[in-house]
Amino acid sequence: MITGQNFIGKTRSAQGSIHFSTYNPLKNERNQEQYFEATEEEIDQAVTLATSAFPAFRESAGAERAKFLRAIAEEISRLGDQLILTYCRESGLPEGRAIGERGRTLNQLQSFAHFIENEDWRHPVIETADAERQPQPRPDLRNVLFAIGPVAVFGAGNFPFAFSTAGGDTVSALAAGSPVVYKCHPMHAGTSELVASAIIKAAENTGMPDGVFSHLHSQGTTVGQQLVVHSGIKAVGFTGSMAGGRALYDLAGQREEPIPVFSEMGSVNPVFLLPDALKTNADSWAVKFASSITLGAGQFCTNPGLLIGIAGEGLDQFASTLSTSLENSEQGTMLHPDIHQNYLRCASTQKKQPNTRIVSDPGESDKNYKAAPVLLTVSGHDFMQNPGLQHEVFGPFSLLVSCSDLEEMLDVVETLKGQLTGTVVGEMAELSQNGELVKKLQSKVGRLLFNGVPTGVEVSEAMQHGGPYPATTDSRFTSVGMRAIYRWVRPVCFQDCPQSLLPAILKDTNPLSINRKVNGKYTDHPL
Repeated sequence: MITGQNFIGKTRSAQGSIHFSTYNPLKNERNQEQYFEATEEEIDQAVTLATSAFPAFRESAGAERAKFLRAIAEEISRLGDQLILTYCRESGLPEGRAIGERGRTLNQLQSFAHFIENEDWRHPVIETADAERQPQPRPDLRNVLFAIGPVAVFGAGNFPFAFSTAGGDTVSALAAGSPVVYKCHPMHAGTSELVASAIIKAAENTGMPDGVFSHLHSQGTTVGQQLVVHSGIKAVGFTGSMAGGRALYDLAGQREEPIPVFSEMGSVNPVFLLPDALKTNADSWAVKFASSITLGAGQFCTNPGLLIGIAGEGLDQFASTLSTSLENSEQGTMLHPDIHQNYLRCASTQKKQPNTRIVSDPGESDKNYKAAPVLLTVSGHDFMQNPGLQHEVFGPFSLLVSCSDLEEMLDVVETLKGQLTGTVVGEMAELSQNGELVKKLQSKVGRLLFNGVPTGVEVSEAMQHGGPYPATTDSRFTSVGMRAIYRWVRPVCFQDCPQSLLPAILKDTNPLSINRKVNGKYTDHPL
């Protein structure tokens, strides 16, 4: 049931007088439900409750938190058709996308549950004392990771499930033992509230402390700003625009106690098209990239917004087939009128950039916030002279850069800003011959693909969804996959600590029976 109220822990609250509603882009009308914007008092209550819940939640066993995560998945599943219908009417996305994204979210919960059941993910390291070491004895040192504290999580507009209420930021923080105060995205407040109710119910059913999760409604920026500056918040997770992510990062740095902000902000995800691949398969690759560019109306953080090749017949054929495929593709409805207007504005700005040329711009098929794919082209020389051509256009937009030769392609790599992904398309022989291109690109991206499309992110321990600034604020971490948990923990070293005071994971007897690094070697044996 959608009430429009906030969750302060398990308690519903509606103290404020400011209301807002969500929008149905398919019907071009506002949805009926009204949502109460969280007040400053409610924000403080939520953070205070999270702070109170933190000590017990941090000390809970990994198996207990795993049970909690699995219970969340079960409760989300029980929401059934109501959740899917709400998702669709708040996003304009089709039912199939909603069901698929829900499945991904449920699998993500299960994957994190499995990951934390064995506590060795906390990387326990033991170096026993050595009284005989010269010139000085070595003390007994033991190190392990602990949860950092309450985390403020901001929901993403383009993924109402997978990057939102029970998405990667929330789940990885809960898995680590850090309570979450969640600020929902106003475009899918109803979807978010339903998922929040599932998290709250799962927390109660598994005996988690009240305050381990709170859910706040907000339409503007005030609630988010108040969350970030609250002294009880110890870290921030954000997925969204460059302006929003940078603003939160700067705000957190101005606190008396600065805190880490893990923002995913923007990427054009360059694709390098090598000549032999286009000579033999230009049409096939063009069709694949047309599908990737238009997937979800282009509203993916890994959308291939930059295609880079070497001038010649192969690139010309690729451009021709790509143009035709884009023009023949079904135009998707964008998530919200504001996003649609931003797409039109940003695409128009790029069309007006000096020395760019329109390859494909079919225009919108109707007036109902459809996204018409746009393909522009520019020379490698002109691209490097104009940093504005690297700006992300959120939607089905891509820029084709035509380089004069391989040397100019390598120069283009040097000018690129940080990206989530980089892709190289080539025949096996020419891939092997272009090691320098790969090495240069490696320094610019978080995920390097070969002969594929960047859209679609596997949830696994090996995944890296993050990259050098401005793709993210900290390229050392990922926001997708089990290693996302390491954003919400910090190491603590115990020196010459009595056995009675050590956490179980570091005791000589190894009561958890896990693999630990002891004096440089991994073992699950007691000391």
